[in-house]
Amino acid sequence: MKYITHLCRILVGGLFIFSGLIKLNDPLGFSYKLQEYFSADVLNIPALVPYALGLSIFVVVLEVVLGVFLLIGYKPKFTVWSLFAMIVFFTFLTFYAWYFDKVKDCGCFGDFLPMKPIESFIKDLILLGLIIVLLIGLRYVKPLLGKFPTTILALLGFLGSLWFGYHVLMHLPTWDFRAYNVGANIQEGMETPDDAAKAVVEYAWKFNVNGEEKIITTNGSYPTVDGEYVGVETNIIDEGYDPPIKDFSIESDDENLTEQFLNEENVIMIVSYSLETAEAEGMHAIKAATDKAIKNGYTVIGLTASGADVKQKTNATYNLNFDWYLCDEKALKTVVRANPGVVKLKKGTVTQKVHWNDMDDLELPVVERKPEPKKELEADSILYLIDGEMATKEVVDAIDPETIEEVFVLKDRTVLDSINEANHTSYDGQIKVILKKK
Repeated sequence: MKYITHLCRILVGGLFIFSGLIKLNDPLGFSYKLQEYFSADVLNIPALVPYALGLSIFVVVLEVVLGVFLLIGYKPKFTVWSLFAMIVFFTFLTFYAWYFDKVKDCGCFGDFLPMKPIESFIKDLILLGLIIVLLIGLRYVKPLLGKFPTTILALLGFLGSLWFGYHVLMHLPTWDFRAYNVGANIQEGMETPDDAAKAVVEYAWKFNVNGEEKIITTNGSYPTVDGEYVGVETNIIDEGYDPPIKDFSIESDDENLTEQFLNEENVIMIVSYSLETAEAEGMHAIKAATDKAIKNGYTVIGLTASGADVKQKTNATYNLNFDWYLCDEKALKTVVRANPGVVKLKKGTVTQKVHWNDMDDLELPVVERKPEPKKELEADSILYLIDGEMATKEVVDAIDPETIEEVFVLKDRTVLDSINEANHTSYDGQIKVILKKK
């Protein structure tokens, strides 16, 4: 029993430290997962949503610290019973997520190792068994060193966990396991390869045949049955290939500009999933950085899930010189763990990510600015005048060049706006022809 207890001690302690550090590396990400658990569709505890970040830090620090305590043998009885209480809680969550099909990924190992609820539940059951062994063999869990050095190690483990959690919150995760990490191409992450595995879905069709319920299973095709259709239920046998990047887009009010911006050479993308809650100090830092980026030749855009009024107010408040585009809030929370944050792109590939606290680290060497495409004016958007009288393009083109004294091409917006306002038109240019006097 002694050696079995020691083996369980190493396995449980090591796994709790590893799992805790993975989540402590990205406490914001774990807080988003807790918000999902607290939502109305899962546990329905909305009152805890505002405290998700604090709870996430508490849970992951406790997870790491208890793992350290177990390995060094600090307060064995307290440690093992605390581990037992924690794994019972985790087992309940993973069982609930699996049995009621509420959460697709438990978040046990963050983005490093996504696990299905059934896999997480089995993992927690195994851990529960190992910790029960520790409870039975509790007398064999003794400190590795003397009381004083063990206490020092325990304190260092606690303080180190707190420092690491604070560090990644004030900057960015030390290890980025998400699909938007430096070096990843966003466009490629959204694509599904031609040879990718397809989803396999089973359809159970219900019919009323002569007063009896009959179920016919197909792969999606509607069965030919001499009876009354009642309903259909689907069961996913194999989810097939799932692109790592979903719901990412760059949209204006009337068009999708994702492909356009992901094909540009030098793009600075300002990310704020919610402008209403963005850090004011961060927005001031964004102002200075984006002004420099624009000056150095970069295309600067903003991505947010906030509405048009908030976008306008934000630009006016901080005097920002770039436009905001729409993107899904959940996707933006995944792109960068900061509000606001900065992502530097080169033809859709992430080359740098920066927290607003580290704006001085953003590399902005001077690049060649891409020339703006020349916009050809449509014929019907131009006002043609011959000696002050309105004419058409065809009439102007038919004039004998020998009879023309001067031609003026006007694009002054102030004059054009006055003309358009007075005549309820929408001209973008004016061509004025002066004929020679006879």
